[in-house]
Amino acid sequence: MERLSIEPLSVMGLPPVESVGLAADLGLQYVALALSALPNPYGHPPFSLRDDLALRRETLAALHDRGVTVSLGDGFVLHPGMDIRDLAGDVAIVAELGAQRINTVTFDPDFGRSADQFGVLAEMAAEFGLETTLEFSPGLAIADLPTALAAARAVGRPDFRLLIDTMHLVRSGSGPAEVAAVDPDLIGYIQLSDAPLVPTIPDYMEEACFERMVPGAGELPLLEILEALPRHLVIGLEVPLRSQADAGVGPHDRLGRCVDAARKLLVQVDNR
Repeated sequence: MERLSIEPLSVMGLPPVESVGLAADLGLQYVALALSALPNPYGHPPFSLRDDLALRRETLAALHDRGVTVSLGDGFVLHPGMDIRDLAGDVAIVAELGAQRINTVTFDPDFGRSADQFGVLAEMAAEFGLETTLEFSPGLAIADLPTALAAARAVGRPDFRLLIDTMHLVRSGSGPAEVAAVDPDLIGYIQLSDAPLVPTIPDYMEEACFERMVPGAGELPLLEILEALPRHLVIGLEVPLRSQADAGVGPHDRLGRCVDAARKLLVQVDNR
């Protein structure tokens, strides 16, 4: 079964109806959405699924008409001192769009407070039948796999799982062996991209947000990581390619290359 999705970072501000159409045109049944465009370096029309009821209706119609499901609602960011309940309206909107799960990250250095807030968010999501995933990354308060696992244990809910981003995983010091040692029930979503093992861009977030590599074009052990992960999970293509966009390569061609590469990788995984 096809399990690829397109993540918001990959389309760099493309509005949601167009993102749904892009996924469908590439033969995908999933797309991940954020409620507003971030980042948007190419001047796409700004949008807000929070504030624009007509756009929500248009997006729902596009999802229905094109046979696409929202794999992930992204953008649930916890900051120091913030009450995650302030995002209850966003959870409701993501649920209205038929999403399967929401994703959260934290910039709050207080681990205990972050874990408590994650639990509240997961409870709010569960009221709408949504799962919650936690993404870890260098530069975030939950920066690596061991810390993310500790957070998942602290939350202690079966519907609160980890999002494994292949670039973040390796750059934070883990790899296929560490993934294979994780209880597969604790993993809820995958984001796939490639990168060099040694950074060529000094600012990690600059690289992660704008300049990743087509799967298989870099040096990450993607086959081994995918082999260690559960085979039923949705795989979001999080591959922002700003240099290609700067060269005039449009979203369909940029993401088409990623889809083709990911499909080839998955065939290799299945044949191993």
